[in-house]
Amino acid sequence: MSRISRSRWLVLGVLSATMLMTVLDGSIVTVAMPAIQRELGFAPAELSWTVNAYLIAYGGLLLLAGRLGDLIGRRAVFLAGNAVFAAASLLAGAATGPGMLIGARFLQGVGSAMASAVVLGILVTTFTDAGERAKAIGVFSFTGAAGASLGQVLGGVLTDTLGWNYIFFVNVPIGVLTIALAVRALPAERGLGLSAGADAVGALLVTAGLMLGIYAVVQIERYGLRSLWFGAVSLVLLAAFLVRQATARTPLMPLRILRSRAVAGANLVQVLTLGAMFAFQVMVALFMQQVLRYGALDTGLAMLPAALSIAGVSLFVSPRLSTRFGARAVLLGGLVLLIGAMAWLTRVPADARYVTDLLPVMVLIMGGGLVLPALTALGMSGARSDDAGLVSGFFNTTQQVGMAVGVALLSTLAASRTEGLLAGGASEAVALTGGYRLAFTVSLVLLVGAFVAAYVVLRRPRAGAEQAVELQPERV
Repeated sequence: MSRISRSRWLVLGVLSATMLMTVLDGSIVTVAMPAIQRELGFAPAELSWTVNAYLIAYGGLLLLAGRLGDLIGRRAVFLAGNAVFAAASLLAGAATGPGMLIGARFLQGVGSAMASAVVLGILVTTFTDAGERAKAIGVFSFTGAAGASLGQVLGGVLTDTLGWNYIFFVNVPIGVLTIALAVRALPAERGLGLSAGADAVGALLVTAGLMLGIYAVVQIERYGLRSLWFGAVSLVLLAAFLVRQATARTPLMPLRILRSRAVAGANLVQVLTLGAMFAFQVMVALFMQQVLRYGALDTGLAMLPAALSIAGVSLFVSPRLSTRFGARAVLLGGLVLLIGAMAWLTRVPADARYVTDLLPVMVLIMGGGLVLPALTALGMSGARSDDAGLVSGFFNTTQQVGMAVGVALLSTLAASRTEGLLAGGASEAVALTGGYRLAFTVSLVLLVGAFVAAYVVLRRPRAGAEQAVELQPERV
């Protein structure tokens, strides 16, 4: 392996460590929430803010952070984001009350947004060879799947043995090591300069619109239709942002990035797919705990085959298939497997057996290992070197929006269906199962919609074109 290749793989290791830290933090907290509530005295209505505060800051700042990476340098934004996240994790672990923890979680979201928004931009401008990029994206996706599975298991182990504080403290050494390696591995860059896109009005509109929109989504279970007012205001702000970008002399988000059929199509497919997949992760975990009476650690172990199958396919299978057949074909094949997994779940009984009723789903869900790398390749395919941070931030934003909307929508539908069955005299287990089966059915519809969108919108490009990155500098 050449010296250049070694340096590139070191960059990939740094980026993957950040991905691991971000995904780990998203899944590890859910297992520890009961312990956090007991020890810090959270009211039931406040507890969800240990997750919501993070999601609002993270999802709301991704687009802005991605563009800042292009303007002032992706390396600088990446390093600052990791530093903020590590410091906020230390603060969260030392929290002595609800307010302190919620504030620390918000700062964690800020740090995650800064680091995550530029990760893909750094990756696609580092790995310009199509074959190397396919392998790099596979490794990157593998890290995400590993973080999801590790978070559920590690969260249970740390909470039971050392205490909930350590689910946050574990981020600190990872963050410090990542910063140390990044200083050495990531090349210095100047960026375009703030004058190339210093649109303060646009930044205010998009950040407020995204934060308010995510707030509306995460509060829909609590406030129901009243949260739609926040959603309506969010849409108005985002519409004003688009108008501003079309007329501003130095727009924060040049609308030309949406002209790429691959970029626009991949982000549309991502919203539908991740809405279904993330809801699957949440709903299946709740089904096993509430209906089958699994413990937290048992639930994590039961879902481990799904995460491992996704990880294995993304690392070893997806790069080879993408190189041979193209990202679009791999994406369609992966969606077929996910559709099969969700169709199987629509018939899950209240007395489900793991081997016959759930394990086949955990195997079929390996389609995610094909879908996620293919979506990443397609979503970043239209990025220019001076737009890579923005396209990366946009891709991560649609990812978070899809996940948040999917969970909120399907959780609400499941709860409504369960209440109706309980009112009709059904047992608790049967009523809960009926609610989850409705959620799985809607997830199936979302995945079918994703397949249709991928087939229609993502036309087959010229060989290798979906992995080509335009590196010509922008004229400003």
